[in-house]
Amino acid sequence: MDRHEEPRDDFKSVYETVFPIIIRIAYRITNDLDIAEEVCQEAFIRYYERKDALPNAEQAKFWLIRVCKNLALNHEKRKGRERRAYERVFREPKRTQDTGETKVLKDETSEAVQQALSALPENLRVVLVLKEYANLNYKEIASIVGISEGNVKVRVFRARERLAEFLKDGGTYVP
Repeated sequence: MDRHEEPRDDFKSVYETVFPIIIRIAYRITNDLDIAEEVCQEAFIRYYERKDALPNAEQAKFWLIRVCKNLALNHEKRKGRERRAYERVFREPKRTQDTGETKVLKDETSEAVQQALSALPENLRVVLVLKEYANLNYKEIASIVGISEGNVKVRVFRARERLAEFLKDGGTYVP
């Protein structure tokens, strides 16, 4: 017999011996034949990847049973977490759908804010964007821009005032 056929024959014999056992285990845990087959496939992939570390078929059998059991239990835990996440989502209050009019007004507002931001001088626009859109604190902004923390606070205040003036003059809708 060729040396290259031996490992394949060993794997085949372990597969034929152990698969019927672990498919029953996985099916009893998951109660889903498709999932049980996936779990068994993953167990045998792991076995194949580390087959050299398992000296005989008996040890391989017990190792595969443990791996299959753990994979099936992990799948069930994950499924439970997903189910709880879905339940939380369904218990949340329904979000109201925007009417066509509200959507148009929001789009116009967004465009107006963008235009107002563009109209700000760069030194005010940069600190406001870092504060409001990047959610950075004054200290972080100061180190990025290279000015004092107090100066950042003044610039953010002035930028907000100017932005409010621009938006007030345009009659912007604010939801």
